[in-house]
Amino acid sequence: MKPTTTALRRGPLAVTDYRCTAGPADAPYPELHGAHTISYVRRGSFGIESRGKSYDLVAGSVLVGHPGDEYTCRHDHAAGGDECLAFALAPEVAETLGVRSEIWRTGALPPLPELVVLGELAQATAEQRTDLGLDEVGLWFTARFAKVVAGVRRAAAAVREADRRRAIEAARWIDAHAHRDVDLESAARAVALSPFHFLRIFSRALGVTPHQYLVRARLRRAARMLSDGERSVTDVALEVGFADLSNFVRTFHRAAGVSPGRFQRAAKGERKILQDRIAAGL
Repeated sequence: MKPTTTALRRGPLAVTDYRCTAGPADAPYPELHGAHTISYVRRGSFGIESRGKSYDLVAGSVLVGHPGDEYTCRHDHAAGGDECLAFALAPEVAETLGVRSEIWRTGALPPLPELVVLGELAQATAEQRTDLGLDEVGLWFTARFAKVVAGVRRAAAAVREADRRRAIEAARWIDAHAHRDVDLESAARAVALSPFHFLRIFSRALGVTPHQYLVRARLRRAARMLSDGERSVTDVALEVGFADLSNFVRTFHRAAGVSPGRFQRAAKGERKILQDRIAAGL
């Protein structure tokens, strides 16, 4: 089943909205990356087979594509589909990022704090909920990608099918409960595993620990709410699950490179902040 696609922006930095409704009953089929692409997974989960490796992607993950490389999507986790915001870069744009060609064959990245906050800002911009342009946010996102990806390589781990499914189920549960007080025991209990076994299979399957995924789920929600610009930074911190405001500010600043307040002002159109971050990323 072909995903529905909507071109949001054309040109050297093209942006496409992908919405796939395929489920476990749909047979996978091979596809080709047509350009250097960075696809932010904003909802759902799916698997990827590429260059002899297998990856499982959840909300906040990033799929990286190199032109001409073949890949196959698996949708065996659960029904409900998945959604991605994909940035396709013309060769000259990819070259300006200063990355070596092998980095474009990373395959996939787990949810990284430096990328989830900008992925959510890009999504808000695509939905016209900010005063920014997709080209501006796209450059910020891709520049940030180039800066962090060189130091983050995800090795594809061999994981049993049953364990993969439980890890995905647990990620969905954490996503749904991220605004609450979630600990290792409660997340493990939700998928009927011991905390030790749960920690091991989750990390192997998704490339991050349950706690890292929880924090990044909260950051995704915070970035989404800050992009709307309707709530104060304090209200956002408390609503997404951070009990301590100073901890939220530090964590968000490390991820975005700017404070929550400056991030919110950038979403409202304060372009000097955006220009500074793009320059820093490049």
